[in-house]
Amino acid sequence: MNNKTLSIVSYITIIGWLIAYFSGKEKADSLLKYHLKQSFGLIIVAILFNIILGVLVSIVPGLSFLSFIGLIFFVMLVIGIINAANEVQKPLPVIGKMFEDKFSFIG
Repeated sequence: MNNKTLSIVSYITIIGWLIAYFSGKEKADSLLKYHLKQSFGLIIVAILFNIILGVLVSIVPGLSFLSFIGLIFFVMLVIGIINAANEVQKPLPVIGKMFEDKFSFIG
């Protein structure tokens, strides 16, 4: 797979991220490294949000209406895929800037 395809695959679940990371490790360019960082950051934020929301809902069941916020992560995932498909290194809305210089193990 080429780096553009791997950049797109990196947004599709943690397994897609692992495939993109290990498949592109040898021949990674700046596009792939950028989208690996963005998608990894999105995965981490989404997991943390779901854990925190799960705890809050178990304590206060009336807050279960907040689960619709999970759709925001799906929208960011689609934006990331579109950016990767267009070969643009544009950060994800709201959280993308935080992850541009993080995750040094990626490159």
